[in-house]
Amino acid sequence: MLANNIFFLLVVIVLVVCPTTWECEVSQTRHGCRIQSGQCLCGVGCYSEYRYTTKDECWKALKGRRYDVCQESPCLHGGTCSQTSFEPGYRCRCEGSGYYGDRCQNACPSSSDFNSSEPFPYECIVI
Repeated sequence: MLANNIFFLLVVIVLVVCPTTWECEVSQTRHGCRIQSGQCLCGVGCYSEYRYTTKDECWKALKGRRYDVCQESPCLHGGTCSQTSFEPGYRCRCEGSGYYGDRCQNACPSSSDFNSSEPFPYECIVI
């Protein structure tokens, strides 16, 4: 029983602390830094998002940028914007907003309107 509780606790910790590692292949996961909301944030995630190896490298890139696409708030419904190295230059994080999609534009389905032939959006999963 104790082993089951410990396993459950570890799964919850991984889901809460490291949600980005589930979104990309293990070989594409790295520790690095990214520009988010005009600041450098470091952590673990997909290589395409955490494109800077060190915080110093990230700050140099941030100082050299004249334009921060996230300042235009492309993410809707309280989604969080992060700059990326791939087009369109940003990614919206919709977790906890009740929405999903490239710009958090789609309302999460309720259990009554969910069509089981389509995958349930991971941003809509509430733990």
